[in-house]
Amino acid sequence: MSQAIEQLRVRAARLSLRGRLGLSGKLLLLTIPLVMIAEVLIYVPAIANFRMNRLNDRLAAANTAALVLDAAPSGTVPDSLARQILGSIGARAVAIKMGQQRRLLASADLPAAIDHDIDIRTMTPWSAVMGSFETMLESGNQAIRIIGPGPRGAQFIEVVTDELPLRQSMYRFSRNLLLVSLAIAVLTAALVYLALHYLFVRPMRRLTANLVGFHQNPESSARIIAPSQRGDEIGVAERELSDMQRDLVSMLHQKSRLAALGLAVSKINHDLRNLLASSQLLSDQLASVPDPRVQRFAPKLMRSLERAIAFCQSTLSYGRAQEAAPDRRKMAIEPIVNEVRESAGLAAEGSITWVNAIERGLTIDADPDQLFRILLNLVRNAAQALESQPQGDAAARQIRITGRREGSVTIIEVSDTGPGVPQQARNHLFEAFQGSVRPGGSGLGLAIAAELVRAHGGEVNLVEGTIGATFRIAIPDRPVELQTIRNERARA
Repeated sequence: MSQAIEQLRVRAARLSLRGRLGLSGKLLLLTIPLVMIAEVLIYVPAIANFRMNRLNDRLAAANTAALVLDAAPSGTVPDSLARQILGSIGARAVAIKMGQQRRLLASADLPAAIDHDIDIRTMTPWSAVMGSFETMLESGNQAIRIIGPGPRGAQFIEVVTDELPLRQSMYRFSRNLLLVSLAIAVLTAALVYLALHYLFVRPMRRLTANLVGFHQNPESSARIIAPSQRGDEIGVAERELSDMQRDLVSMLHQKSRLAALGLAVSKINHDLRNLLASSQLLSDQLASVPDPRVQRFAPKLMRSLERAIAFCQSTLSYGRAQEAAPDRRKMAIEPIVNEVRESAGLAAEGSITWVNAIERGLTIDADPDQLFRILLNLVRNAAQALESQPQGDAAARQIRITGRREGSVTIIEVSDTGPGVPQQARNHLFEAFQGSVRPGGSGLGLAIAAELVRAHGGEVNLVEGTIGATFRIAIPDRPVELQTIRNERARA
């Protein structure tokens, strides 16, 4: 039920994402305004330059007319011809200034007043831009006077003309430029959009769709993204996402396996605990048998059954969230080592040689039951590694346990002459279901041993450069509180 609700929630999220503006739409809305802004930035100097060219054209035509009118004797140019000349250059009057004299060369229908003066000689780019927009925003037909450099040594030439034809030509230029700009903007936006869509939006949409699909079924390896061969950041993201999904799928499979194992162990534990309790009752009856061999082995059998019942009571040592805190005490190591040997079935006449190199009288500050479990797991692993080897001389198949003191730390080493630990197993050596190198092995022995050692504040490591495999256990003594020492001295 919860899974169905989760799937409905994911689908609703996907529909809401589709309803909102996606990357493609945002990209399109961003591209068009940016292109239009670029076109506006082009239009402003373009219209100013167009107006300046038109004014210069009027001045150039006026210079030509001035040369003709100035070359004729005074008064010999008929008014009709003067009007034709002024009409051809689109002017109402033309005048030049020579020295201190200002001379009107020709005029026709002069306005009563001049509305604007435009001096080309002192015009700046900023004033040209502002003047062009002022011209376009005005209405009516104002009279303007254009002043520019004069011909043949004249100080300047003046042309009086109407502003309306200039404004109309600027409107036509603006309309044509706008149409061309719109065409360029649409084409540029389409090209930029398509380029960015294929280069970035489609890969990002593929990544998003894969994430949504993977979220629906994260345990399916079919939902893992297949990375492309791109060498940019998107390619790196695809490869990293693929690696992360593979790790997650592997981890989820392992978690599912652990969950199934925990359920199976819980079922087995219920019945196994009852069977062990019955076995314990039978072992109690064996204790009353007068046979010396029975009297020798019965306590050990009872002790083993007690440990097994205690293990079942906690379901499975590694299956719990964490081990119980160790009940530490000062004790001798050698009796624990001898018990481990007997529990592992390593008899003196067996095919594996047992070497006990524990320092005489060596003690350790540890939980006796947990220390027994630590050593038993390591010794059994060593025995299994030796049993996988071909049968040969017992001296060549050897398990050796050494123990010594280094200050306040007790060092115990369990070594064997087996094949050693393969390199590929060393990265996950102390992880459950990861560190086993034996077919059918679970890898729990080393994981349990490492967890118990860490509970004592110590560490267990694989010693490099030895024959076979050597595991070193280092367990420090508990720090002694000063108040406890004072109390003991006071009692003494």
